[in-house]
Amino acid sequence: MSKAILEIKNLSAGVEGKQILKGVNLTVSAGEVHAVMGPNGSGKSTLAAVLAGRDGYDVTGGEVIYNGHDLLDLDPEERAREGLFLAFQYPVEIPGVNSTYFLKAALNEIRKAKGESELDAMEFLTLVKERMKLLELSDDLLKRSVNEGFSGGEKKRAEIFQMAVLEPKLAILDETDSGLDIDALKIVSSGVNKLKRADNAQLVITHYQRLLNYIVPDFVHVLVDGKIVRTGGKELALELEAKGYDWLLKN
Repeated sequence: MSKAILEIKNLSAGVEGKQILKGVNLTVSAGEVHAVMGPNGSGKSTLAAVLAGRDGYDVTGGEVIYNGHDLLDLDPEERAREGLFLAFQYPVEIPGVNSTYFLKAALNEIRKAKGESELDAMEFLTLVKERMKLLELSDDLLKRSVNEGFSGGEKKRAEIFQMAVLEPKLAILDETDSGLDIDALKIVSSGVNKLKRADNAQLVITHYQRLLNYIVPDFVHVLVDGKIVRTGGKELALELEAKGYDWLLKN
């Protein structure tokens, strides 16, 4: 039996006094890909934000155990050092911060937290070149500031590239398919699939089934009004695509 990486127990949370998550229960084990689907306003992005430790979200009940730690007790930087990665729906631009320096600093922080030695410039460059082939990235993306002037597809590819370099224990992909054309979607999905291992896990949050044509989940969870109302295999996503969410609410 695979070890649980993430255990969400009766999690309730909100923002500015509004309750959004109303008792979410979810367990993600090593080697698994879980998809969370749901209509707009169901709490999908709130779930991602709470797990990542974003400011402005208030946890009002429940607990989250990540890799044996109380996740809610860790600040965002500690969560990242412990191997939690969030790919944003709308990746932010960081003008003036070179992408290569940014990634090298992030990777070495994670290595230090694990008690490993930092990579020097040459070791890091070797790793980067290996990972660049994975996502069909051109060199010029790494010479630019983080996400500055990138198209939507470039931003998403750059984020998955960061994931490839940092090798997180748990990757949370918050509507990574948002704004991508079919070619960019295939490239990003291919990268995600290649990064799946027996000792890591992925939580894919999406509104549409099309992403799940390329990233095949082991489990699909339907989040409606702050609660998971149905769990199934990949066929559940196809059923939702055919019937919509109203069908589920009536059952």
